[in-house]
Amino acid sequence: MKKIVAQLFIALDGVVEAPDQWHFPYFNDEMGAAVSASLGTVDTLLLGRKTYDSFAGAWPEREEAGGEDAPFAKVLGDARKIVVSRQQLEFTWRNSELIDGDLVEAVRALKNEPGEGTIGMSGSVSVVRQLLAAGLLDELHLMVHPIAVRKGMRLFDEGEPSIPLRLVSSEIFKTGVLNLVYAPAGSPGEAGYDEAKAHLPQS
Repeated sequence: MKKIVAQLFIALDGVVEAPDQWHFPYFNDEMGAAVSASLGTVDTLLLGRKTYDSFAGAWPEREEAGGEDAPFAKVLGDARKIVVSRQQLEFTWRNSELIDGDLVEAVRALKNEPGEGTIGMSGSVSVVRQLLAAGLLDELHLMVHPIAVRKGMRLFDEGEPSIPLRLVSSEIFKTGVLNLVYAPAGSPGEAGYDEAKAHLPQS
């Protein structure tokens, strides 16, 4: 069974919208290595339409330009790219296709295709939310930036059921960015103050 890994840049207050407006001052070699480790080894990319449009508008040109990021651009270009959109799209980036039918059912079938491998995601917040809720996301990689953006869409919206997660790994970059990897977890159960106070220091 294939594994689905989503990577997001996120501000301290939970904002994930328009990272191009607040993320780049924190980008360094450590973050570049983490991004490459997460996305540079995938054989399939699952992307929302906006994220796909952003990628397709930048990475093919970078690959053609032959700069220092051309090898990473080639990896993205060679990967199978599955786009989530309700509209029919005309693709100019190679190896791109539109998801067929219901998102959850299509992704479940994608995970169960023969062979192993990793399906990578970047951005695509609405898709990440749906896959988390459906229990289809295997790892959530959050690069938490030390800034409160204070406007824009947040990763988790209100009014939906809770989603328990467990911390798999953590790393602190020199810029103060936290690189946190989470995986789905079972329910933490029910507890109140009476249960919690048993763990408080006793005077």
